[in-house]
Amino acid sequence: MNNCIAAQSGGPTAAINASLAGVIQGVLDCPEYDHIYGSLNGITGILEERFLDLTGTFQEKENLELLKVTPAMYLGSCRYKLPKPKEDPDVYETIFRFFDKMEITAFFYIGGNDSMDTVDKLSAYAARVQSKIRIIGIPKTIDNDLCATDHTPGFGSAAKYVASSLLEIFHDTAIYTPKSVTIVEIMGRDAGWLTAASALARNEYCTAPHLIYLPEAVFDKETFLKDVSGLLKTQNNVIVAVWSG
Repeated sequence: MNNCIAAQSGGPTAAINASLAGVIQGVLDCPEYDHIYGSLNGITGILEERFLDLTGTFQEKENLELLKVTPAMYLGSCRYKLPKPKEDPDVYETIFRFFDKMEITAFFYIGGNDSMDTVDKLSAYAARVQSKIRIIGIPKTIDNDLCATDHTPGFGSAAKYVASSLLEIFHDTAIYTPKSVTIVEIMGRDAGWLTAASALARNEYCTAPHLIYLPEAVFDKETFLKDVSGLLKTQNNVIVAVWSG
């Protein structure tokens, strides 16, 4: 038999279950595969042999459509970083024994940087042991920092959330006359995409965020204090968007 297995890893986004739905639909439409399994809690589900058979459940179109808009992560997640083969070969042997036992010929892993690192390591190991199992990475990260991608699933919804939050903060601070400075830390690992997306809050009446600081530029404390002080001379409220790293 030719079976495949999918898993999700890292943080949840509004789009990650839609990516899983795409994998399931693609497999169900492909006569090459007999079953598609779902590993529970990422790669740890394979190591511990915890999985679901998704084939029958998602033959129903309605279930597949519901999955696309289901929050969080349908298969659960993990933050497990796969060691290098030389450091712990038993981990790789366990994973590939499971693949053989379940007659897996393709593994789809949906996630961000660490997940793609796992994909890379498993692919290299498969090549080294001459396994024909295909290891496919499906990008997902709000940080939008995966190489060779224009934009990653998860970034768009997170950018919208950031912009909406900054606009709401502007509404709240603008009603007061006492001077205030609001600093909003925004995620992004080592990339400033999400922080830069805060500029989407600006419109015909909202000028916030008034200052944006990205990890790609050197942060100077004295310049920052000077910028904030200068704005406070002409307005009551200053909203700052800053990368959280």
